Amino acid sequence: MERFYLYDDVEDTKTRFVSFTGERQRYDLAILQSTRFFGKVLVMDIQFNRMAIIGADDVEEEGYLEHAFNRKPVEAEELREYLRELLN
Repeated sequence: MERFYLYDDVEDTKTRFVSFTGERQRYDLAILQSTRFFGKVLVMDIQFNRMAIIGADDVEEEGYLEHAFNRKPVEAEELREYLRELLN
């Protein structure tokens, strides 16, 4: 089978592993910083196997974290508070 590559790059990244508990949920995250994401970070929710590329503007978008991480609004708000601190 012939492959058509759009890109195949290797890049050094900075990865941060964070685990914290909110009032309702435990959060286990891997946060990857790379030049590939144009100032945004790749946030991986290790427990729920979900991920999203997130910038400060995405954190404030209504319903974005709820959808991206399949979380209830109360849980997404705990995650939102952490990501606000991280991205500012």
